[in-house]
Amino acid sequence: MQTKKPRKWMGIKESWSGKRQVQLSFLVCLFCRALSEDAGYSIPEEMEKGSLVGNLAKDLGLNKKDLVNRKLRILSAANAQLFTVNGERGDFYVRDRIDREEICGKLPRCVLNFEIVVENPLNVFHVGVAIEDINDNAPWFLKDNIKLEISESSLPGAIFALGNAEDPDVGINSLQNYQLSPNQYFALDVKESPDRNKYAMLVLSKPLDRETEHSLHLTLTGLDGGEPIKTGTAHIWINVTDSNDNPPVFTQEVYKATIKESAPKGYSVIQVKASDRDEGSNAKISYSFSNIPAKTGQKFSLDAENGVITLKESLDFEESTSYMMLVEAKDSGGLLTHSKVEVLVLDENDNAPEVELMSIFNPIPEDSPPGTVIALIKVEDRDEGDNGKTACSIQGDTPFQMLLSNNNYYKLLTEGTLDREKTPHYNLTITATDKGTPPLSTHKTISLQISDINDNSPAFEESSYNLFVPENNPSGASLYTVRAADPDLDRNSRITYSILTSNIEDLPLSSYVSINSETGTIYAQRSFDYEQFREFRIQVKAQDGGSPPLSSNVTVWVFVLDQNDNSPRILYPLPRDDDSALFEMVPRSSESGYLVTKVVAVDADSGHNAWISYRQLQATDPALFTIGLHTGEVRTARAFVETDAVKQKLTILVKDNGSPPLSATVTLNLVFAENFQEALPEMSKPPNDSASQSDMNTILVTAIILVSCLFLFTALTVLILKCRRQRSPAMLGSYNPELYASLGHKFSCNYNQGTLALPCSYEVCLASQSGHKEFAFLKPNPGAVTDSLITTEDSGIGNESECLGEDLSSSTSIQVRLIQGCL
Repeated sequence: MQTKKPRKWMGIKESWSGKRQVQLSFLVCLFCRALSEDAGYSIPEEMEKGSLVGNLAKDLGLNKKDLVNRKLRILSAANAQLFTVNGERGDFYVRDRIDREEICGKLPRCVLNFEIVVENPLNVFHVGVAIEDINDNAPWFLKDNIKLEISESSLPGAIFALGNAEDPDVGINSLQNYQLSPNQYFALDVKESPDRNKYAMLVLSKPLDRETEHSLHLTLTGLDGGEPIKTGTAHIWINVTDSNDNPPVFTQEVYKATIKESAPKGYSVIQVKASDRDEGSNAKISYSFSNIPAKTGQKFSLDAENGVITLKESLDFEESTSYMMLVEAKDSGGLLTHSKVEVLVLDENDNAPEVELMSIFNPIPEDSPPGTVIALIKVEDRDEGDNGKTACSIQGDTPFQMLLSNNNYYKLLTEGTLDREKTPHYNLTITATDKGTPPLSTHKTISLQISDINDNSPAFEESSYNLFVPENNPSGASLYTVRAADPDLDRNSRITYSILTSNIEDLPLSSYVSINSETGTIYAQRSFDYEQFREFRIQVKAQDGGSPPLSSNVTVWVFVLDQNDNSPRILYPLPRDDDSALFEMVPRSSESGYLVTKVVAVDADSGHNAWISYRQLQATDPALFTIGLHTGEVRTARAFVETDAVKQKLTILVKDNGSPPLSATVTLNLVFAENFQEALPEMSKPPNDSASQSDMNTILVTAIILVSCLFLFTALTVLILKCRRQRSPAMLGSYNPELYASLGHKFSCNYNQGTLALPCSYEVCLASQSGHKEFAFLKPNPGAVTDSLITTEDSGIGNESECLGEDLSSSTSIQVRLIQGCL
């Protein structure tokens, strides 16, 4: 192979390494979405395996450090096996034997196109490798031995076709000339056909004499233009025959015909005709093909008698666009002539476009901006002209578009915004249609998955929540469960709940409520009191697990519902320590309806629980006074008469409207007198009822017996409870139902400041010295039974200490006063 001097091609020097020439051309353009970058190389055929073509990383402007992560590679193509790329350094190597004649045949320019793909981000480069021809093939003749029969009467200037030699090389390396061995009878005439192939014609330059020389042997040599020149030879055997004066003559020197590639077998392509001016057997002409290529002989047949050329096999325009045939007409005397037949194949739209997915980036992040390259698609149509022109489109309304990139390559780009929550995947139907008549189409479906990003904040089911919680709720009780949804996937949709920090009456909100971070359940940390606060606000935050995390807040209003947990409180008259009010003086002359006094009470509850009613519970003379049900006004029911007791005692029950109702009592001491001097003696007298003194004695004896029984029963109960509690410690201040149940219904009501569960009340008083004289009490366990026995606010039993009257006689050890009244 000849060594060439370095030359420039597209601005890049071209040099030979050893005996192999490597021509490098590099052209780089910025590739961004719809643009492309190209690189061109030129190499000779038959390079050794492993020969370096070039460095793609350098020529394409890629950073070598990023090549491994970007996965530099060649897309699959028809000739991709001929080359390989080093993914780490970007070197472009020859991988297999490259035979230009096998790849491109007789095409004057042989370029192999490849797509080089890198990822992160996706980028496609178009690389063309031009294969240069070398003189690696010698000319060769279709017939090594050419036999001719020439009449001795042939005149000088007669032409005899010898056919042509074939050389697979192109350009200067192809067949350039013919040479004929030296002789005295014939000369060589070299002509060129329309397809630029050279063929040899034998020209008679001197008449033949069969008697002198009946046969001749000549050598025909075909020469190419390579360096060094390569040759091929054929032997010409000439048989000199007797005289046949007129050779056949064709009607045309060149016959031309056109045929559609869809023509059926047996189709008549063209008819050649020749005539002979001789007569008899010398005028009988036969037709035959002369030195035609094997492929042509497979496609066409020639009728030897009538010269009709017919189709033997179906044609394919994509295989060959034309056929050249040399037809020989020969008379029976051995004279012959030749004519050329050119058959042009007409292309028809018989090939649908071929769609091939070269590269795809899948799944696609839903935040991909418009113009992001998703896939590279190759569309080819083997037809020519308009039949081979294609258009590519996407069916349906999708946020994608097809854009012609280079030659037959299309890029699939994003055209609009993507939203995985609305459309998690797309099945794109790509349609490639040619411009033939009728047009042919090909459909290819591509499935694209949209990957999730954290682009959605958690959304609560409600814009705000209103919770209604009864007061006195147990600590740790579940109040409500708020729920938020996040349409994202996986960790982007994992929601964590929390309560934003705030205060309620100088206390942190966390001391009142808490929330389960996973379920969103809100719990009460303490018991709520309606009288302390009636409502408060909670800001609940829902945050997903994305990066960065997104969150949203919702307001939860907690409304505390009132319960009847407060007894009415008497404001007037103010009770004294002994639970009795001051004396009120009523004029003796007061008429019916006279306003004696007014009981004023309030209830800390609200609503129905705070509605207060007043009733007369006990009175010395119940018919003497009335009390307003809702006003608490105490009025005289009739005028005072002399038979009425001057000193009246009136017990009033104040009750709310709750369920169950709570109550309180107040005792009024009333004295009928016209002035303070008259009322003062009555106020200082101790309580005494002489009229019923005898009855009271009986009652006192009965009461002493009852109290004794009650005391013994209580002491026994306390002893039993103490023994039990030594085995199982009890909670301080716990309610003992067994103890209170043992008291019986007679000791369940109280006219002091407690709730009256029954219509009767009993007052039991002990003398101040009874604790260490008449009775011996077992000492209760402090903090356990004592609280249950003495506490009066919840049990309904009056406080015995408040019943110790100052006016009781010290000599009387026990005085029991029983006052019974019914509501």
